[in-house]
Amino acid sequence: MKNVKYYLIVVSLLFPFYLAYGQEAKQEGHEHSSVKEKRVVATVDADGVQRVAISGGEYYFDPNYIVVKVNVPVELKVKAAEDSSWLVPHSLVVKAPEAGIDFKEGLSKESKPVKFTPTKVGKYPLYCDKKSPFGKSHREKGMEGVIEVVE
Repeated sequence: MKNVKYYLIVVSLLFPFYLAYGQEAKQEGHEHSSVKEKRVVATVDADGVQRVAISGGEYYFDPNYIVVKVNVPVELKVKAAEDSSWLVPHSLVVKAPEAGIDFKEGLSKESKPVKFTPTKVGKYPLYCDKKSPFGKSHREKGMEGVIEVVE
């Protein structure tokens, strides 16, 4: 009976790690695991703002390539995808202060606005900065993309 108690304690301690990191093996066959480009060109709304909805799930962003115009305000509506596990947190990060784009936003099931005005033409990486303690970073697993700023 004593061994059963220890077994149950060990299993209960390791189960969260299995849920969080055991999913990694399943994700290899996920449709988003092979990085496919999904490009969206933002259009300017009547109020002069470019709006794009972006979701992040188990190691992908949808869309993962966003084209916006320089010197025109942008509002990204970011949220976690439906297949995103509550055990594995994700974020959306772009660090390009020289281009007026500098943010880090955690993804949740509710949509959140991220606002910026790009000031410099170029391509800027977007990515998830999360990393499991014993594995690859989410970015290394394919959770990355591009914001391209054009004239």
